Amino acid sequence: MTDSTKTRARGADKRRRLMAAAAQVLHRQGVERTTIADIAQAAEVPVGNVYYYFKTKDELVQAALSEHSAHLAEITARLDELPDPRERLKSLVAGWIEQRDLAARYGCPTGTLAAELDKREEGGMDAEVGQLIRSLMDWVERQFRELGRPDAPELAVTLVAAYQGMSLLANALRDPEIMTREGNRLTAWLDTLPAS
Repeated sequence: MTDSTKTRARGADKRRRLMAAAAQVLHRQGVERTTIADIAQAAEVPVGNVYYYFKTKDELVQAALSEHSAHLAEITARLDELPDPRERLKSLVAGWIEQRDLAARYGCPTGTLAAELDKREEGGMDAEVGQLIRSLMDWVERQFRELGRPDAPELAVTLVAAYQGMSLLANALRDPEIMTREGNRLTAWLDTLPAS
């Protein structure tokens, strides 16, 4: 490996660490309270180096959105390996339940970011986070379609809205068991839906 290849690899690693740190810190602190220094510290990158990869905090918010999108793609790709769409949906809900402590402390990463970005006047990133939520709804809708449900779009809204609601309540009340109870209720509901 040449020196220039090693340098590029180190640079790519720093960029990846900054993107992951941006997603994590913005979820925990929110956009307005997070500084570039906070993200640099979480990524273990000197603050001055951040500007080489990201010129503004908005670029870091954009990077966080990309991280959330990549994470959703990874989750749905793993779930798509399951043979049955109902099991895919139930596994999605199980994943939400597993994240109950994080949701109780900070809320849904995408939902909280959507609410915060919607209040900003500049940037237009609220539409991008909306696309991320739309991606989840589209995947959920495909599962219901595979079950032969003609009401797949409505069922997708019901499931994703239930997740956002239980995340919000768990966060507002600092009660992770809301995620457990409501997630189990969603799983039972999925079991009662007949395939058409």
